[in-house]
Amino acid sequence: MSSRRKSILKRRISMSPPQTLAISFLIAILVGTIFLKIPYATTEPITWIDALFTAASATTVTGLVVLDTGTAFTVFGQIVIMVLMQIGGLGLMTFAVLIVIVLGKKIGLKERMLVQEALNQTSIGGVIRLVKILFIFAILIELIAVILLSIRWVPELGWAYGIYTSVFHAISAFNNAGFSLWSDSLMSYVGDPVVNMVITLLFITGGIGFTVLSDLWHTKRFHQLSLHTKLMLVGTLVINVVAMLILFTLEYSNPATLGAFNFGDKIWASYFQAVTPRTAGFNTIDIGSMTTGSIVLMLLLMFIGAGSASTGSGIKLTTFIVIVMAVITFLKGRTETVVFERTIKNQMIIRSLAIVVTSLLAVFLAIFALSITENAPFLMIVFEAFSAFGTVGLSMGLTSE
Repeated sequence: MSSRRKSILKRRISMSPPQTLAISFLIAILVGTIFLKIPYATTEPITWIDALFTAASATTVTGLVVLDTGTAFTVFGQIVIMVLMQIGGLGLMTFAVLIVIVLGKKIGLKERMLVQEALNQTSIGGVIRLVKILFIFAILIELIAVILLSIRWVPELGWAYGIYTSVFHAISAFNNAGFSLWSDSLMSYVGDPVVNMVITLLFITGGIGFTVLSDLWHTKRFHQLSLHTKLMLVGTLVINVVAMLILFTLEYSNPATLGAFNFGDKIWASYFQAVTPRTAGFNTIDIGSMTTGSIVLMLLLMFIGAGSASTGSGIKLTTFIVIVMAVITFLKGRTETVVFERTIKNQMIIRSLAIVVTSLLAVFLAIFALSITENAPFLMIVFEAFSAFGTVGLSMGLTSE
């Protein structure tokens, strides 16, 4: 083949970073599907569709399940799911770059562009450094969580299963996956301070984004932090507190959720359910029994999601804040959107608006499709669509059915 033909062929098969990233995730899902389908992975034979759904849910850290993770899969199958969750949470390109670094090879421009796309960064400058920080933070945080959870679960479950359970839930929580070894998620630990705090801190830490963690690590004073970090920290605190108070009020007398708990457990349950919808996917109360108002609030939280360069999804909290601040600016009759004495560029506002509109369209199409294929209450269909979009994993029961 002539050099000219090779050049033409190379141009034809070359893909953009988003295309390469999408193909890489598809390959990871297919490999995961094959591993989950082999007899050693399950306690009973499962269909290819169930294996594919589980692999896709784990790799995209969605958390929606059609099979009980704790009973349908063997330890081998659960380890496969853990690996897929870790790959999905940290990003396939992160692991690829780490392998290249370990092998001592040079990382080219194309690889840097792939990492930039995977971590949703605006430039390729410092992305390799961010990958190293990301990996170190992830391993360190998960290790600390495993130790804390083991202190709680080893006395109850024994050494082997207690540590194994701690590892599984630490990986699942930090990567905002929502997979649990128990069919009722964490409902048995609704009032447990250790489980509530460790699990929620895991998915809050994973959800605020590694750029924020890096900024906090290197910057000691709040006013020196980047605008993105300030928005994430303040936004996360405000939205969690407000959501907690609303859920506490709406569910306080609901006998199927908070009504049967003592005051302390009501606080823990409200806190947990306020934090988990922004992509975590665990639950300590029955989602299907919550009031309509609480469900609608959770739709908004699932749509907002986590932060950029994080293990979570959704439109991203900063996108939501930018839109809200732009609306406030418009209502005040001003021309510039200013946050923390920093002016937000119109290009950023337009980008945020485009993300919101595109995302709403995607959710609408999902709702439309499910309305045709599924014979279920409309609110249940809407909830499932928003949960899937935000890769949350919470369900009112439609997916398992």
